[in-house]
Amino acid sequence: MLASYRPILSLLRGTAFLLAASGLHGLLLPLRGQVEGFSTASLGLMGTAWAGGFVTGCFFAPRIVRRAGHVRAFGAFAASGAIVALLTGLIIDEYVWILLRAFTGFTMAGAFMVIESWLNEKATNENRGTVFGLYMMVTYASIMGGQMIVAGGDVKSASLFMITGILFCLSLLPTAVSTASHPKPLQDVKLDVKGLYANSPVSAIACLLVGIANGAWGTLGAVYGARIGISTAEIALMMSLVVVAGAAMQLPAGRLSDKTDRRFVLAGAAFGAALFALLIFLFEPRSGIFVIVFTAAYGAFAYTLYSIAVAHANDHARAEDFVKVSGGLLLLYGFGTMIGPLLAAALMGWMRPEGLFLATAFAHLSLAGYTLLRISRRAPVPIGDRDAFKTQPADRSVTPEALRLDPRRKAEADS
Repeated sequence: MLASYRPILSLLRGTAFLLAASGLHGLLLPLRGQVEGFSTASLGLMGTAWAGGFVTGCFFAPRIVRRAGHVRAFGAFAASGAIVALLTGLIIDEYVWILLRAFTGFTMAGAFMVIESWLNEKATNENRGTVFGLYMMVTYASIMGGQMIVAGGDVKSASLFMITGILFCLSLLPTAVSTASHPKPLQDVKLDVKGLYANSPVSAIACLLVGIANGAWGTLGAVYGARIGISTAEIALMMSLVVVAGAAMQLPAGRLSDKTDRRFVLAGAAFGAALFALLIFLFEPRSGIFVIVFTAAYGAFAYTLYSIAVAHANDHARAEDFVKVSGGLLLLYGFGTMIGPLLAAALMGWMRPEGLFLATAFAHLSLAGYTLLRISRRAPVPIGDRDAFKTQPADRSVTPEALRLDPRRKAEADS
């Protein structure tokens, strides 16, 4: 049995290095930019540039893969990630970094799509759930591991940029020496906003608003920590625990949504995220332990929202449309992550570091209000007609190609 998973484990090793590099680089840049005195607007634009590059990569990377093949394309993407990481350590300039972050987003989308399509090719309907679960475990552990590397290094030196480049290069090795057959060519990604809204207005609006909130936090959370004076180790732990708390909360929140109208759970979690964001904004905690506890509580609510929104959309969609609907919602989420950093940067620059949480609270309260409005306009899907809730991978490391790996895609494959 272990032999059947050996090719998948090799790919997951490459995934682990790639995600560790992405997590390390994504946390290192705002911390170093803060030290260098970069403006809040520039730090926000780095997040917008990364998200814009990632969404663009989802549309155009399949063409590169079809032309060059999976191994060569992945090599190009990973090598480009290493080059960009080293350039950001060599050229300390906020405008150059903004441009380079767009390239990083593009190359990450391409690299993730190659790995996800390869995993999907190796998975069968019998082990798809196991493979998907392993992919999620590697995703969360690797991102957290990469972020925690920052805690043991000096953000003022070039060493962490070099380590990032090394991790990108290490991600090349498993696929470069693999003798496994190449997957089928990647399919083009399409976005049907009108169709997504017609299928589930709540889910379409929710994914956009959740993208705004999570994009703001993912880009500027480290800047908030640096500006209130907590240590680099505490910042790394804070950023990691927010995502981990959200991952841990997904299953109980999802199970609750299986037993009632998912929109009540969606609105409740949005209110919970807004509550903790407003508490941080109003009370301005400065103790590292209090900041970590409050932000983890915020993440437990905020990082469950996307999964519940996708589950609600799929309750209304046909089984064979799972990839189309979920992939479209993921792209809407991506567009939201382009807006969030700009909104949060403006509020942080105008007010104080806690302006970040005012931006996220605005998105979450808007989501809760709209969801409650829609509850009165449309009856819920009967519980017996729904699929059971499934957790989702970390949002900043998943492309529409990963959705073909999801166990729920079996219905589409069988149809």
